Amino acid sequence: MSELFNEDYLVQDASYSKVMNETVLPWLQEKERASVVSGFEGRPLYCVSYSAEKPAATVLIVHGFTENAFKYAELIWSLLHLGFSVIAYDQRGHGRSWRAEGLPTPSVTHVDRFSDYVSDLKCVCDTFLPQATAPFFLFAHSMGGAVASLFMEHYPGVFSAAVLSSPMIAPYIGAVPVFAASALGHFAQFLGKQKKNPFFMKPYSGPEDFDTSCATDPARFAWYDAIKASRTEFQNNVPSYQWSLEALKVTKQILSPGAPEKISCPVILFSADKDFSVLPGPQKEFIKRVPNGHYEFVSGSRHEIFRSVNSVLFPWWHRIISFYNDNISLLKR
Repeated sequence: MSELFNEDYLVQDASYSKVMNETVLPWLQEKERASVVSGFEGRPLYCVSYSAEKPAATVLIVHGFTENAFKYAELIWSLLHLGFSVIAYDQRGHGRSWRAEGLPTPSVTHVDRFSDYVSDLKCVCDTFLPQATAPFFLFAHSMGGAVASLFMEHYPGVFSAAVLSSPMIAPYIGAVPVFAASALGHFAQFLGKQKKNPFFMKPYSGPEDFDTSCATDPARFAWYDAIKASRTEFQNNVPSYQWSLEALKVTKQILSPGAPEKISCPVILFSADKDFSVLPGPQKEFIKRVPNGHYEFVSGSRHEIFRSVNSVLFPWWHRIISFYNDNISLLKR
């Protein structure tokens, strides 16, 4: 194996951006199959799929709020080299997928109903999984974790194992009471401003600040920050009032009576150490109710565990790969 990568094919070289841009991205582009899938209500979703040389399983990646499939290039590279085919897509309102008309700037991320995300994931599954290599695994981060949780509650049995990384079982809204935040969203609806961003949130204006970011690795942060600055379609960074209102409703939906208990596959929920995007309490409540659920706390991490320093990232990712491989072995018995 090249000295540029560790045993799980994560970048360990100090020149992270150089390795990503000159080695990882060109290789992925050769293997990538890009397509547009018709999502819920016919909305176009940008999807990418990759086939491992000798696939043992398929991993479907569901990204987080204001993200996209491209941001997961390092993890996709690793999965492919370790024998997992990969499916990823930009959720509606994100990246290269459909966005609602009437948004004030490309920075605004909007959704009419959070259930639209779940319906989109169902469309992606129906399109790709019949031709993909079983078993099927999920990797979902943040908002994607909320989407994946609701999906598994409504469609148990589709996936054989799932990893939830800092899932948004409940969003973090600081000192603002939930009722006040909800009232603000409803008032914006009443005024017909549900597609506007909250007045106290500023649209994307250029390179972001590492110190206030969700990453702990400066090199991983800098690589994607430069990509984001160069591509307008990746620059959404604030929610609409409607998105915020829908996010506040998610907790009650995910934790509704009997819902987590319907999830039939093994699930690991990784909770980040210093997380100012989602709340840890509802994560614990959720995973305790999943019949085969496991909770793991990742010390030294922020919200985006996959952009952690090597000493945190490497063991965390190795744990995920081992979890997937263990489930492949169990399914073969």
